[in-house]
Amino acid sequence: MYHPVLDDLRDESEELDRLVAGLGSAGWARATPAAGWSVAHQIAHLAWTDEVALTAATAPDDFAAHVAEAAAGGYGFVDRAAEEGARTGPSALLERWRTGRARLREALRSLPDGARVPWYGPPMSGPSLATARLMETWAHGRDVADALGVAREPTARLRHVARIGWRARDHAYAVRGLTPPDGEFRVLLDAPDGTVWTYGPEDAAQYVTGPALDFCLLVTRRAHRADLALRAHGPDADRWLDIAQAFAGPPGAGRPPRGAGS
Repeated sequence: MYHPVLDDLRDESEELDRLVAGLGSAGWARATPAAGWSVAHQIAHLAWTDEVALTAATAPDDFAAHVAEAAAGGYGFVDRAAEEGARTGPSALLERWRTGRARLREALRSLPDGARVPWYGPPMSGPSLATARLMETWAHGRDVADALGVAREPTARLRHVARIGWRARDHAYAVRGLTPPDGEFRVLLDAPDGTVWTYGPEDAAQYVTGPALDFCLLVTRRAHRADLALRAHGPDADRWLDIAQAFAGPPGAGRPPRGAGS
């Protein structure tokens, strides 16, 4: 399988790699906006998830056993894996992440067209799994950049994050025990290059507009809606922006608005 998202996943990972490669121990230990997670936790999480995805793509029976074990222990397995990985020295952790993500990309390239890979929710195509890995890499990279006080320029790779955020609309309702509204929404986003990315039917009765970066921050729950320049047109679309998420698993508390508690 060849798909452009694999190259974009590589580039997204390499951009984050450049942020952390030169850090000393103090930099790796710096707290990120995710409560209880340091820079090391963020990279350990990405390394672990890439390894799990590799297992799903190459040894689905082993992945099924992992899912059964994880389900028995509750969702805390994600935090436990990050905590364990963060105890690794920076150089070893960085090498683990580099090795794992390279092996995953090669495994995804080797998948036959149309193959489905098991995951925590429904099985995914190879390109969809690569998109999910890019989304997570960008989101956790945002946490790292915020911790280090680095401003990252948005790129065209955000189109993958935006698309998965739009496609995951009904999932955001499901994880909260809510019923999705009837009918799709249209999403129109101002891209970094000045074009407009559009998702959903042109005749949708309700829609969302705003910067692509802001939409990606919202659906990865890296910023509070109050701090973003997104507009909902219609009551159901407005409600969706309060709960939107692009990732599997529970939504978590999200980020407070800037200035909250100050």
